Amino acid sequence: MLLETKEYALLAAEAATEKKATDVVVLDVASTLVITDYFIIASGTTDRQVRAVAEEIEHKLKEAGLRVIGREGEREAKWILLDFGDVVAHVFQPDEREFYRLEKLWSDAEQLLLAVETEDAAPVVGEESSSS
Repeated sequence: MLLETKEYALLAAEAATEKKATDVVVLDVASTLVITDYFIIASGTTDRQVRAVAEEIEHKLKEAGLRVIGREGEREAKWILLDFGDVVAHVFQPDEREFYRLEKLWSDAEQLLLAVETEDAAPVVGEESSSS
């Protein structure tokens, strides 16, 4: 199954959420960077969770037809980067995320709204909002 790049980015965010990642953000960096279109940024509280989130993202995107072309940081699992070409996933432990502040670095990028499910609301996926 071939998806649009945005759909892959949202699928990666969904995979991170399934593994209980926190503060999951998808940034559209296509107008800023020539090397990729979307950043997924997520946090895990331990090295084990960071690895699990990264593995789930890789698994879900592979199932959807997108293979990882580069990975960094798996050994220490403080910041794991998965490069899928047009989509790059960053999975951090909280201290590393706070130190590198990718959201602030790319604050001019559009942030996609992610599916938010509650008992009273249906999910909303893929609408863009401006970051503040």
